Amino acid sequence: LKVRLVRSSPPSSQFKATFQESYQVYKRYQMVIHKDPPDKPTINQVRLVPVSFEDPQFKSSFNQSATLFAKYQMAIHKDTPSDCGENEFTRFLCDSPLEAENAPNGPECGYGSFHQQYWLDGKIIAVGVIDILPYCVSSVYLYYDPDYSFLSLGVYSALR
Repeated sequence: LKVRLVRSSPPSSQFKATFQESYQVYKRYQMVIHKDPPDKPTINQVRLVPVSFEDPQFKSSFNQSATLFAKYQMAIHKDTPSDCGENEFTRFLCDSPLEAENAPNGPECGYGSFHQQYWLDGKIIAVGVIDILPYCVSSVYLYYDPDYSFLSLGVYSALR
């Protein structure tokens, strides 16, 4: 048995070189020990979309996100349809006081408010609303399709 201590943040060359292998061990562990389904969303099914009506990805997914938000609010929080319409969705999860900023030494996506969209079979099944700031990531809200609650997407999102 050989044990290595590998720097993960910032990622070292060893971490990068062994990432896929480590991920496969993690995925097998989750499936065997925690009974996660094999189709649980992966990093390739998650999109980070800036909250901006100027952004084409945000605009093209807005209606699907707003519909999912309403479904979640009515099923989980027992809201009425009028409590979770498009205006309420926009006010609650799209309007942000943060301004987008692309600092030269910051993350590639920049700083600001984002919708972290979880896609499965061509549709959004969860959205994590997050703020990416210089020294932290803040989870604002997470909503998901109740039909996929067995995937524990809130836990997955928090760990991710």
